[in-house]
Amino acid sequence: QVQLVESGGGLVQAGGSLRLSCAASGRTFSSYTMAWFRQAPGKERDFVASIRLNEVSTYYADYDYADSVKGRFTISRDNAKNTVYLQMTSLKPEDTAVYYCAAKTGRILTTTATSYDYWGQGTQVTVSS
Repeated sequence: QVQLVESGGGLVQAGGSLRLSCAASGRTFSSYTMAWFRQAPGKERDFVASIRLNEVSTYYADYDYADSVKGRFTISRDNAKNTVYLQMTSLKPEDTAVYYCAAKTGRILTTTATSYDYWGQGTQVTVSS
C-alpha cells in the first residue's frame, strides 16, 4: 500500500515553468513504477510521463513520455525522499489540467490509467495565454 500526495501546481503564463512533486509513503517506494497523468475538464485522463528503476541496475531508470510533452517535461525520482517530480517547461495553454501522480506494481510499462494501482488527489495546473 502506498499513499501519494501531489503539490506544486498553480497558475503560470505560457512559456513558463512549474515543478510538480509527488510525495509517497511506504518503505517500498523504489519497487513501484511511478507516473504522471493529466485530465482536462470533459476529457479523459491522459498519460504524461513515467519512470521506473532499471531491471538490470537499480541505479538507472527507464523513462517514457507522451509525444505532446517530449522535450518540455522531465520526470525524475528521489528514492531517499520518496518523491517523484515532474519538471514542466515551455508550458502551453493546452497543458492546463489536473495533474495526478500514480503508482503501480510490476514491471510492465503502460500508459493506460486503469493499469495503475494508486493515485494522488491531483494538483491543478493552469497555463494562461
